[in-house]
Amino acid sequence: MQRVLVLGAKGMVGSALTGVASPPFDVIGLGHGELDITAESETFRTIQEIRPRIVIHAAAYTDVDGCEENPERAFNTNSQGTLFVAQACRRVGARLVYLSTDYVFDGKCPKPYGEEARVNPISVYGRVKLEGERHVQRLLEAFVIVRTQWLFGEGGRNFVDTIMDLAKAGKPLKIVQDQIGSPTYTVDLSQAIFRLLEKGCHGIFHVANRTSCSWYDLAREVVRVSGISGAEIIPIQSVDLDRSAPRPEHSVLDCEKLTRETGLRMRTWQEALRAFIEGREMS
Repeated sequence: MQRVLVLGAKGMVGSALTGVASPPFDVIGLGHGELDITAESETFRTIQEIRPRIVIHAAAYTDVDGCEENPERAFNTNSQGTLFVAQACRRVGARLVYLSTDYVFDGKCPKPYGEEARVNPISVYGRVKLEGERHVQRLLEAFVIVRTQWLFGEGGRNFVDTIMDLAKAGKPLKIVQDQIGSPTYTVDLSQAIFRLLEKGCHGIFHVANRTSCSWYDLAREVVRVSGISGAEIIPIQSVDLDRSAPRPEHSVLDCEKLTRETGLRMRTWQEALRAFIEGREMS
């Protein structure tokens, strides 16, 4: 059995990771209340005591607008915290999986971004996550950087939950139609991460559900699949929203490297969304 430490285990990605794990992986999960990655000595001591073979670093400050408004917190958690995790992994000889984001790109490319595409973050969140990537690459030889996007799943508030709640309340929904990406189910993401580990993969990988859409398209599909009637969904532009952080306009990720090196082909976001919503209705 390979001991795997999941950081951020109480979050949306972390809870999915601990939920799908199976032999040969023996998973230990720690949430923010159990380990503060911004504390260097605590991070090193905890990882040294557990001595995992693998660390999956899913702990992050993911409030994009919050990062823009509080760049110090964003830096301390997403950049400096990742530095401390990477340093601890180097000292104990652990392999590190780092969860990154499509926000490392500026969203100006009309084609899907491959792993070697030029990075150019346009927000504080994107910049500090990219700094985290660079700490990992500089300090470690045994690492996997997983860039993903538009996450939904159990264990945290997300766009799908928000749309379902507002639609059920009968409120009109104004949703942007000029941002394009690939909605990604955290269960599918987690299964892909363990496949990467099983195959001994190394380097940067893009992982997202197949095909792309706008947030407006996603909202319409959420309402349709949920069977919510009478919901009014109004398309708007990004400039119509009063948000602190700019978003990439077109940040679709090319995941062919994942398929090529692991044999795993992600299902479409529509299939994943249906599985998520139907799973909730059955529970």
